[in-house]
Amino acid sequence: MPDEVDDFLERWHRFVSERDPALLDPLLAEDISLGAPPYWGRLRGRETVQHLLGLIVQTIEGFTYHRQWRDGRELALEFTGRVGKLELQGIDLITLDESGAIQKLDVLMRPRDAIESLQETITPRMQAFLAERSGGGA
Repeated sequence: MPDEVDDFLERWHRFVSERDPALLDPLLAEDISLGAPPYWGRLRGRETVQHLLGLIVQTIEGFTYHRQWRDGRELALEFTGRVGKLELQGIDLITLDESGAIQKLDVLMRPRDAIESLQETITPRMQAFLAERSGGGA
């Protein structure tokens, strides 16, 4: 079990440092669910979550993890970064499934002005992605 979690963390940190959404595919369960402030509803499904996480790591500058807590397959990872000139702090709450992929991810962030700035940047791009997937075009 610890090897599985260690392997996940190594691959997760590689995704964040390289900012490459393609690295996410094996890290996300097919039926993953994500709750994150930039997109107010809960998102479900690997492709949708992969796209949003890619947008987030490409938008937040200086994204850095500082501390982590582990309890079996439950993880909490503290991070900081910037959206423009606004400082951002948050925690990723991750639940891994039995294969070591993310089953559930909740992202908690503060302060509000940084979240709003992140949302303003990401929402139009995410809406275009969702419209394209549903056949609505851009």
